[in-house]
Amino acid sequence: MRFRPGAMRSLADEELMQVVLDGDVRAFEVVFDRHASAAFSLAYRMCGRRAAAEDIVQEAFLSLWRSGSGYDPRRGSVRSWVLSVVHNRAIDAMRRTGSKAGRDVPDDGIAERLPARDATDAEVLRRDDARQVRTALDELPTDQRRVIELAYFGGFTHSEIAEMLGLPPGTVKGRMRLGLNKMRYVLGEEARVTV
Repeated sequence: MRFRPGAMRSLADEELMQVVLDGDVRAFEVVFDRHASAAFSLAYRMCGRRAAAEDIVQEAFLSLWRSGSGYDPRRGSVRSWVLSVVHNRAIDAMRRTGSKAGRDVPDDGIAERLPARDATDAEVLRRDDARQVRTALDELPTDQRRVIELAYFGGFTHSEIAEMLGLPPGTVKGRMRLGLNKMRYVLGEEARVTV
């Protein structure tokens, strides 16, 4: 399909993705222009560093270009597809950064840098709690887990999440409520969550 320059900008995202599947770079550039700002905002909120957020967005869009066939309009909007890839890349980047931070600690004066035993015990408990929460999150359906991660790890409001994922705010709140209730059940808490 041939388009005049500028005509692609008038296409809907889903129509653009059909052109991207045919290998049209200009169509992908339009997709990038429409969603790069939201992608950067998400990556920056998750990792807190501009350079890292730029790298995450670049990696995400590169993988989107390579796997354009991975877009399925039945599963959500192009924006939600883009943001879910960015979200996953940001989590991967944070895991890599966290694992690198734990290595290569110099031995010089290490005893002076270690926190007191009480703080270490508290840290062990905190890490155990974090592991339990991550396990509970991993047991949730993808749609519930995604809204919870965007809210609690990304710092987004319900309305921002609804816009990113192309969902009504009530659906976002419902998914969050269901997911948090399931997590409370898994974690052994009886109280109900209200959102």
